Amino acid sequence: MLVAYDPSWPERFELLAAEIRTHGDEAWTVEHIGSTAVPGLRAKPIIDLAVRIASVADLERHRPALEARGWQIGSGVRSHPVMILTAGERRVAIAHFFTAADWETVNQRILRDWLLGHPDDVVLYEQAKESAVVSAQEGTTAYNEAKTAVIQEIVDRARAARGLASVPVSDKA
Repeated sequence: MLVAYDPSWPERFELLAAEIRTHGDEAWTVEHIGSTAVPGLRAKPIIDLAVRIASVADLERHRPALEARGWQIGSGVRSHPVMILTAGERRVAIAHFFTAADWETVNQRILRDWLLGHPDDVVLYEQAKESAVVSAQEGTTAYNEAKTAVIQEIVDRARAARGLASVPVSDKA
């Protein structure tokens, strides 16, 4: 499930970001988030993107063009729209759409930024991910649920460093 960091991930992100802008809105800011955005971190080989949109209506205007390129709405996430790109049955990318009003406080961006500057927390997070894989394989806990406590701990530190209050990191239905 987890693979060694692949140095091609940033280039794959750039190609996906260009596609999102081309078929969405050229003015959208698109950033690489998730584990594949952290050099050296083992990850699922799925590129996560954060896309800054003016509003959900902004996304809806461009959604048909994105869907024509294979992006599909889908996810258990409740706090923001998500589109998924698959190759056959396998997810290859997940685009998270955040409004401009929420952009600066997006936990996924805050976590990425923190991990890029805190190698001890990269180790902690990677250990949590590896334990989550085992839990998921044993059927005791779902992968995302199993790593939530460590993500919450790291994000709380990162938000506090920015003067932001703690908020729940889990937003799945």
